[in-house]
Amino acid sequence: MSMKLGIHIGPQDLSMEELRRLWQRADAAGFYWVSTWDHFYANPLENRNNPCFEGVSSMAALAALTKTVRVGCLMFCSLFRNPALLAKAAVTIDHISGGRVELGMGGGWLEEEFREFGYGFPPIRERLDMLEEGLHIVRSLLRDTSTTFKGQYYSLEGAVCAPKPVNPKLRLWVGGRGEKRTPALAAKYGDGFNVPYLSPEGYRERLSTLDRACENLGRDPAEIMRTINLGFYMGADEKGAARNAKSLEKFDAVRRSGMLTGTAQQVMDRIGEYQRAGAQGLNIAIRAPVDWDALEAYIAQVLPAFKG
Repeated sequence: MSMKLGIHIGPQDLSMEELRRLWQRADAAGFYWVSTWDHFYANPLENRNNPCFEGVSSMAALAALTKTVRVGCLMFCSLFRNPALLAKAAVTIDHISGGRVELGMGGGWLEEEFREFGYGFPPIRERLDMLEEGLHIVRSLLRDTSTTFKGQYYSLEGAVCAPKPVNPKLRLWVGGRGEKRTPALAAKYGDGFNVPYLSPEGYRERLSTLDRACENLGRDPAEIMRTINLGFYMGADEKGAARNAKSLEKFDAVRRSGMLTGTAQQVMDRIGEYQRAGAQGLNIAIRAPVDWDALEAYIAQVLPAFKG
């Protein structure tokens, strides 16, 4: 029943002290993975004055403050930074961590942060075109001696990324909720594929799309690690589960299907459904206010059940 369980923690609505506490607790507890995400505004956007830390620097802090967990971001928005700069940042953080970094990239979606921070808001097709060029560049810089690339959006001439990552096979993740092109990009460029907030049935369908894309490219689908992010609304007991379940009323039915609810046993049963659907890893997405009792119950009861 082995499965790689992780924590996905947005650097929003939390102080740096609280983030540090979460990162280090996850590291000490034996989670496989801890990741951040990449937004300029807290998501969902309710108040622009709510605190939200930047993604690359947050990931560097995460790497420096932990010892054993894999360190990632799901996902860096490909439009927010030149992809060559992102590759250099990833290598730097990988050296800080001693080779524990994994790099995720996506096309972005939160329109307000795009427009208000000066990025415009290109149509989804253009954003994914830019993501594809960015994936090509990042993959090459991480692995090749030098990189020359001429695309519609980016151009490099003999760029050298030195040093290389501590881990020469630093995993490149592609992810998002896109039904067609996102899995296709993962099949072409990714070492990992992550999807957020889908039901087990929806997740199985997305993995089938990934498998078909791999077949079209002649790639072995087993080369790509598959994970899912799920909202964390478990309770430490029945009372806590009922209280946290009320928080889901603000989400639509599709989004609610991608949340973990109930007590520890109910959560274990649900995780088993995702495992049977094809997930090799599962990350609980934690938002403020943190239910520390529920997290400790997850650590004590759920985590050991899937360590194998």
